Amino acid sequence: MSLSGPEYRHPANSNTRQAVIFLHGYGADGHDLIGLAPQMGEALPGTVFYSPHAPEPCEMSPSGRQWFSLASYDPDMMRREPETMSPIHTRLLQGARTAAPYLQNFMDSITEKEKIPLERIALVGFSQGSMMAMHVALRQRTSLAAVVGFSGALVGAEVLPNEVTSRPPVLLVHGDADPVVPYPAMELAERALRENCVDVGTVTCQGLPHGIDEYGLCHAIRFLKQRFTPKDNESGHLHDLETRES
Repeated sequence: MSLSGPEYRHPANSNTRQAVIFLHGYGADGHDLIGLAPQMGEALPGTVFYSPHAPEPCEMSPSGRQWFSLASYDPDMMRREPETMSPIHTRLLQGARTAAPYLQNFMDSITEKEKIPLERIALVGFSQGSMMAMHVALRQRTSLAAVVGFSGALVGAEVLPNEVTSRPPVLLVHGDADPVVPYPAMELAERALRENCVDVGTVTCQGLPHGIDEYGLCHAIRFLKQRFTPKDNESGHLHDLETRES
């Protein structure tokens, strides 16, 4: 159950204090998000960045990878009937559960390799990687430093009250023109996380389709900087990060 992929260490940062693990989207691979590391590394001294390839070849694009199958995923149904997605969410949850041990083993290997605790690891996921980030982070033995979910969704909200074991701070970033994972997915995830006492903030990127833009990335960097340096975030809450403007 071992994963591999590219990593990045800022040339000026010799002392590793924390790690960011990127989780790519469906049909991509670890190279897709590692390009964000140099910009993030400038703002996050002492951070090492890892971007593992998902465990399975992608069913729709064999040159890419997938965390789990999305053969049954229907974004149009989510747009039409966001509250009646239980059958699809059940299949997504099953997929996330199957992939979770791969990611867990990878995180454990990073704690051993870098000599840092889980509390100094943040997960940054895009799309399907965001689904994985939230699924795994909320089921840890101790809370991770943070989770950033770009253009993703929370799978298995209905089982979360019985399964949540840790509550890391979460930042959700989503474009309001997303045709792949519809924008309402962010509101549904936010609501479920708050109901389970998870500190969550949201950022809306106006006019953005399925992707990551500079506006959302800047918010993510600021959020991670706050979580890696708690003394700079005396309030301990994310409400100041919430925005509906671009």
